[in-house]
Amino acid sequence: MFSYVLRRLIALIPVALVVGTVVFGLVHLIPGDPVSVMLGAGASQDQVRELRDELRLNDPLPVQYVAWLARTVTGDLGDSIVQQRPVIRAIAERLEPTIVLAVAATLVGVLLGVPLGILAASRAGSVIDRLLMVVAVAGISIPYFWLGLVGIIVFAVELQWLPATGYRSPFTEGFESVRYLVLPVLALGFSQAGFVARLSRTATLQVLQENYIRTARAKGMRPRRVLLRHALRNVLIPVVTVVGVSFSVLLGGAIVTETVFGIPGMGRLILQAIQQRDYPIIQGTLLLVAMFNVLVNLVVDLTYVFIDPRISYS
Repeated sequence: MFSYVLRRLIALIPVALVVGTVVFGLVHLIPGDPVSVMLGAGASQDQVRELRDELRLNDPLPVQYVAWLARTVTGDLGDSIVQQRPVIRAIAERLEPTIVLAVAATLVGVLLGVPLGILAASRAGSVIDRLLMVVAVAGISIPYFWLGLVGIIVFAVELQWLPATGYRSPFTEGFESVRYLVLPVLALGFSQAGFVARLSRTATLQVLQENYIRTARAKGMRPRRVLLRHALRNVLIPVVTVVGVSFSVLLGGAIVTETVFGIPGMGRLILQAIQQRDYPIIQGTLLLVAMFNVLVNLVVDLTYVFIDPRISYS
């Protein structure tokens, strides 16, 4: 197991190199000039040229790439062009809200989706099954931002139960933070729950056709015990895979939700950096998100071992 984890961690190096190279190239293809954004429309050509020289933006792209790569290898992502501070610090300030939002939404998706999917499969063809699948399809089909806006109108504006925007850290604010997280987490988690519920239903129906399930039923074992003791573990394997992918998507794609609810997370940081042509911020955040995705996939692979003892890595 240790050797497998070590090999996967070593494999992060070429992945980071490829991702960094692609991101560097794409970022410098974005139209616009960060210096013009910083100085404004009234800046003279001499001022623009002087600042570009100071920031070394006039160097050839290969020279800029080698300098950026040399810094990144040492853990230095450079300084933000617009914010004039280290990229690491800018990312660190925005990382917590995005991770909290992604983890909470994933938990909501799993805790709702898995039981509902198993329930639908155990009542296959019934009214309950059809009703639950209609709700699941609705969750998958309805966009995050629409659910968020409806939640704000109903629970923040009309009922005034919850705040419309903002973020409070659960590590410092305690229960008060929950009020700020309910709407964005439900907006993201409802879609995840629908997807997980459909997958859980399909996986459960397949598992229930296996011979060992028929044997357990023939021995007179109760249906609930058959589901929980014999079927659940095999159902969880595809669910864990999808949850890992969904978490990666939530981590890197929460821009819309963070914008709707005014959450100062990574999504808004990337959006602002793109608008300002802040190359170091864009490169640093995208590289970090890519590394998170690889680590999440590693955690998913290791989780298989605990779910199914037959799986082992050497």
